[in-house]
Amino acid sequence: QVHLVESGGGLVQAGGSLSLSCAASGLTIVRYTMAWFRQAPGKEREFVAATRYPGGRSYYTDSVKDRFTISRENAKNTVTLQMNSLKPEDTAVYYCAADASLILSSLRMSDQYDHWGQGTQVTVSS
Repeated sequence: QVHLVESGGGLVQAGGSLSLSCAASGLTIVRYTMAWFRQAPGKEREFVAATRYPGGRSYYTDSVKDRFTISRENAKNTVTLQMNSLKPEDTAVYYCAADASLILSSLRMSDQYDHWGQGTQVTVSS
């Protein structure tokens, strides 16, 4: 059975940093596209970042480019999202997602991912 467990969320002031982790069990992340999505109150779930399988290339939504970095730690079966220069508009529940067979055009579509974590809250105060 696949489990994705997020950790690292919390309350931070604008301009601060947080590092989110997604620990996977029941799958080997080296053979999966791993992604982060977020959902703010009253809004739809949106794509944040992904590291694609195969190839390992990273993709970001425009609003987080140059501030967030997604990375894999294959030996730990963990994916990390390093978030710097946080803004109040980054406030959301952040979810980790995984899929084994995504095509590139589906990378940013939440309904294309088979496996999800339960989310971790990130709150950025102004």
